[in-house]
Amino acid sequence: MSAPGDDTFAEKEGAMEEMQDVVSDDDDDDEGVEMEEGEGNEGDGEEKVYELEMDRSAYRMYHECQTGAPCLSFDVLRDGDGDGREHYPLSMLLCANKNPSFLPLRLLVMRMHNLHGTEKDADGEESSDEDSDEDEEDEQKKPQMELAMLPHYGGINRVRVTHCGDVPLAACWSDKGQVEIFDLKPQLEAVHNSAAMATFISQQKEAKALFSFSGHMTEGFALDWSPTVPGRLVSGDCKKNIHVWEPQEGGTSWKIDQRPFSSHSKSVEDLQWSPTEASVFASCSVDQSIRVWDVRAPPNSMLSANEAHSSDINVISWNRSEPFLLSGGDDGILKVWDLRQFKTGRPVANFKQHSAPITSVEWNPVDSSVFAASGADDVVSQWDLSVESCDVGARVEGLKDLPPQLLFLHQGQSEIKEVHWHPQLSGVLVSTALSGFNVFRTISV
Repeated sequence: MSAPGDDTFAEKEGAMEEMQDVVSDDDDDDEGVEMEEGEGNEGDGEEKVYELEMDRSAYRMYHECQTGAPCLSFDVLRDGDGDGREHYPLSMLLCANKNPSFLPLRLLVMRMHNLHGTEKDADGEESSDEDSDEDEEDEQKKPQMELAMLPHYGGINRVRVTHCGDVPLAACWSDKGQVEIFDLKPQLEAVHNSAAMATFISQQKEAKALFSFSGHMTEGFALDWSPTVPGRLVSGDCKKNIHVWEPQEGGTSWKIDQRPFSSHSKSVEDLQWSPTEASVFASCSVDQSIRVWDVRAPPNSMLSANEAHSSDINVISWNRSEPFLLSGGDDGILKVWDLRQFKTGRPVANFKQHSAPITSVEWNPVDSSVFAASGADDVVSQWDLSVESCDVGARVEGLKDLPPQLLFLHQGQSEIKEVHWHPQLSGVLVSTALSGFNVFRTISV
């Protein structure tokens, strides 16, 4: 696909204007969730070989795309097209880092559009992209993508976006030991207008931060914008310190309390603001604890669960409508915490489905019982806590040990780093990995 402003990628890959929708029924990649037993002689002592084949009937929509280099962190930018969208074609806006093996590193805004659902033939069966020459040549249904990228000095560990008034902002944790704020308005204009894109490319310079903070004195990963106070930010570093940012001058400057929240004893890995209480946020750490803080009472946390996991806690997510916190750690375990019972130090649910560290977790923005997780085992899992064992009925042979709350396992990517629900597209998940982006909606959600 095209990468405006990225000459290196254009030379390597060619100037393609469409996202690659590479899924097909006879795809040779290890995609999807359906396992088929390979041919083998059971009597000669040889192990059976299994291959993963994608079952397209399990997806309402599925697309893959590449940006020329891995995007290891991203966030979804809200648009003005409304919430709860289900009718195809769909569109979305993402902000991401881009960390190629060659310089320069980049901060990018991407617009994906003309995203159609998985088609079915007259018999109700899924049809592949190779079923007919007519489908192959139907340009009107090919997904499209525009990229607006700025060179960035230093790698970006994590990206989180928000709107402060009508200004779209990106907060970036840099491996330079700085947290930087960028105004994304020029990039957003570029991905929506070809003339603006031409101007953007001709004037492209190194990304200039609207504001930057070096008070952490080291790099970090934890970062979150407040959903209740526009422009309020919290950032945490690898030396255990957390700083809260208060917006000033209408969101063009920030006041940062130099007294850090510092009850953790090791690196702060993730932060989440409460969706309902403006002064409250949660944190998780390599010290295996989860803490809940109130900005009105620094520097100590008001609630804590020590030894919440048996190893590093990598990620947390705060449910938007229920008092639940979700966590995932290096132990591969997903835990659900009821904040009303947080002092007991016992989760209300835990699941050990992933076989490697959890890399990302997120509650569904509109269904409080559903969440998604990704792991270093190259799997994205979908869960529904409202499902009880008695609701499942007869279990599929060979899958009796799967928890009934597990809805779906999505595979096919290599080294998945982050997964996010799109807040405006019903049931749509976006995941990023070393192998690129997946955009999909399953039949389960």
